[in-house]
Amino acid sequence: MIAFIGKRLLGLVATLLVASFLVFAVTEFSPGNVARKTLGPFAAQESVDLLYQKLHLNDSLPVRYVRWLGVLTGVIADPLQDPALKLDFKDPRGDRYFGNFGYSTLYKLPVNDVIWNRLGNTALLAGISFALIVPLSLIFGVLAGMREGSFLDRTISVFGIVATSIPEFASGVFLVAIFVVALRLLPGTSPLTTGGGGWSIASQFVLPVAVLVLYDSGYVVRMVRGSTAEVMNKPYIRTAVLKGLSFKTVVWRHAVRNAMIAPFTVILLQINFLISGVVVTEMVFAYPGFGRMLLEASLFGDIALIEAATLVALAVATTTQLLSDIGYALLNPQIRVA
Repeated sequence: MIAFIGKRLLGLVATLLVASFLVFAVTEFSPGNVARKTLGPFAAQESVDLLYQKLHLNDSLPVRYVRWLGVLTGVIADPLQDPALKLDFKDPRGDRYFGNFGYSTLYKLPVNDVIWNRLGNTALLAGISFALIVPLSLIFGVLAGMREGSFLDRTISVFGIVATSIPEFASGVFLVAIFVVALRLLPGTSPLTTGGGGWSIASQFVLPVAVLVLYDSGYVVRMVRGSTAEVMNKPYIRTAVLKGLSFKTVVWRHAVRNAMIAPFTVILLQINFLISGVVVTEMVFAYPGFGRMLLEASLFGDIALIEAATLVALAVATTTQLLSDIGYALLNPQIRVA
C-alpha cells in the first residue's frame, strides 16, 4: 500500500510540473507583451521596456520557465520587487519565499493576499454543499437502487435527471424569484458582509448552497442508484437472501459497501467542481469566491493571478484523484492485491 501511494505521489508531482509548464507557456504566448500584461494597459512604455529587460523575456521559453519556478519556490528573488523598477510592488513576506505567485495587477496586491482568501470562501461554500450532497445522494441513491423499477425508484430517477438538466443560473434565478422577490425570506446576494441589507452571513449561504446541492446531487444520486441496482442483481446477494438473511441486513452488510466502489471516485471528483467549477453560482449571487476571481482575472488579463489560480485548481484535482485512488484500493481488495 505504501508503494502504491508513493507511485501516486510521484505521478502527482510529475503531473503538476507538466501542467505548470503548459500553463506558463499558454500565458506567455497569449497575445500581447508579457511585460505589458504584467504592468497593465496604462503603464508607461519606459516602465514596460525596463521590465522586459529585467525579466529577460528574450530568453527561450524553458529558461524563463525555470526562472519562474525559481521565484515560485523561493530560490530566486522576485524581480518585480526590485527597487530599480520603481513599480511599488511590495510583498510583506519579502522578495524570496516558497509559494511566491507574484503580484496581481487587477487587485493591486500580492497574489497570495488575494487567492487564499477567495479560495477559503469557496472552500467554505463547497464544504457546506458537499456535507449535504453526499448523505442525500447516498440515501436516495441506495433507496432507489435497492427497489429497482418501483415507484420510489422512478420518482428519484426523474428528480435526478431534472435537477441535473437545469443549469445553475436558471435554478439560481428561479430560487431568487421565489425566496427573495416573492417571499422576501432570503437575501438575493451573498457578499459575506452584514452591511447594507442587514442579512446574517448564514442566511447568505442558503441560496448558493441550495443551487449547488440541487445541481450536483442529481448526478450523484443517479450514479449511486445505478451501482446499487447492479449490485442487487449479483449472485451473492441472491445467495444471502436464500440463506434467510433479512432484506435490511443484505442491503447494509453486503450490497452498500460493494455498491460504493464505483460512485466513490465520482463523489470525490465533485470536490473539483465545487472548488473551481462554481463560477456561475458565484457570479449569480455575487459571492466573493475562487471561481469568480478566476473569471475576473481572465477578463482583465491578470496573468500572475491566472497562473496561480490554475495551478491551485490543478493541485486540488490531482490531490482529489490521489485520495480517490487510495479510497478505491481500500474498498476493492483486488486493487490492493494487484
